[in-house]
Amino acid sequence: MALRWMIYGAYGYSGKLIARQAKKRGYSPILAGRNGVTLAEFARHLELPFREFSLQDVNSIKQQLADVDLVVNCAGPFSHTAAPLMHACIASKTHYLDITGEIDVFEYAHSLSAKAAEAGIVLCPGAGFDVIPTDCVAARLNAQMPDATHLALGFDSASRMSRGTAKTSVERLGQGGAARINGTIETVPLAWKAREIDFGAGKKMAMTIPWGDVATAYYTTEIPNIEVYIPASPRLVKRLRRLNPFRRVFNWQWVQRKLKAKIEANSEGPDSKERDRNPTYVWGEIRNARGEHREMRVKVKNGYSLTAEGAVELAVYTLEHPHPGGFYTPSRLYGAKLLDKYIIKS
Repeated sequence: MALRWMIYGAYGYSGKLIARQAKKRGYSPILAGRNGVTLAEFARHLELPFREFSLQDVNSIKQQLADVDLVVNCAGPFSHTAAPLMHACIASKTHYLDITGEIDVFEYAHSLSAKAAEAGIVLCPGAGFDVIPTDCVAARLNAQMPDATHLALGFDSASRMSRGTAKTSVERLGQGGAARINGTIETVPLAWKAREIDFGAGKKMAMTIPWGDVATAYYTTEIPNIEVYIPASPRLVKRLRRLNPFRRVFNWQWVQRKLKAKIEANSEGPDSKERDRNPTYVWGEIRNARGEHREMRVKVKNGYSLTAEGAVELAVYTLEHPHPGGFYTPSRLYGAKLLDKYIIKS
C-alpha cells in the first residue's frame, strides 16, 4: 500500500532536505506550504505532488488533510504553526510529526495527548536533531540508572544554524533560559549554569540553554531535574549573564524585526560539504540520590543531515507500525535504537 503523507513547509531549508531524503528513499510525499510559486518550483524539480494552503483556519487545513495519513511539519517558528496543524490533524485523524526544538510546542503537544489518543493518532514533535539523539541518549542512560534524579544532556557542533533555527533562537532570547526543576519547567537566567564538559572532542566550557529536552526527556525518563548544555566561551557566558536584567528588550517587536532581518541576510544554511565536515558530539550524564553517576558520549551525523534522515525514518515507521494514539517522544515511539542509525564510528 502506498504511504499517504505530507511535508508541510517543504521549501524551507530543512523541509527541502527532508523532501530530498524522502525522494532518495523512493517515497512520494505531498509537498505543501503557503507560498505556491516557490512550492510549485521545488515540487516540479523533485517530480513530487504539491498542495498550496496556509494554516489560518483549522477547518480548511482539515479539508487539505482528508486524504493524508501523516504530516511532517517543517514550517517554523513552530510556535506559530504547530497548534493549528495539530488540531487539524486530530480532527482529520492524521498523524503529526514536526522538527521543533521549542519547549512550549512540546508541552502543548503533550497537553493534547488525550485528544490524540481519542482520534487514534500519534503526536510526535521533535522528529529531527531536535530531539532524536539527545532523547535516545536520555533513554539509554535511564535504562542504566532507573532511580536517577538528575539528567544533564548536551551537544557540540561547529555547524552553522539555518535561518529558521536562528530565528527561533532570537524569539526565545527575551524569555531567558529554562530547566526542569523538581518535575516542573522553570524559567532561569540566560547562561544559568556553566561548567566544563567533554562532549566527545575534549573538555570545553559549556552553559545551559532552553533546549527541547527540558520538556521531552522528562516524558521519556520521568527524571525530575533536567538541564541541557552547549559549548560557550567564558566571555559569552559573562555577556549573556550581563544581559539578564535587560533581556525583555528582546521581546520588543522592532528588536525582533531587526535581528531577524540580519539573519535573513545570511545564507540559508550549511551546504552538503559543510554538513559532512561537521558531525555532532552528543553527551549525557545521569545521577541518583546516592551520588552515583553514568555518562554517555556519541558522535552522530550533522544535525541537519540527521534531521532529514530522522524525520523520514520516523514518518515511515509511524505509518508502517501502528501505535496507540497519544503524545510520543522519538525514543518512546521508535525505541532508543533509533540513535544507532546516526552514530559515526571512528
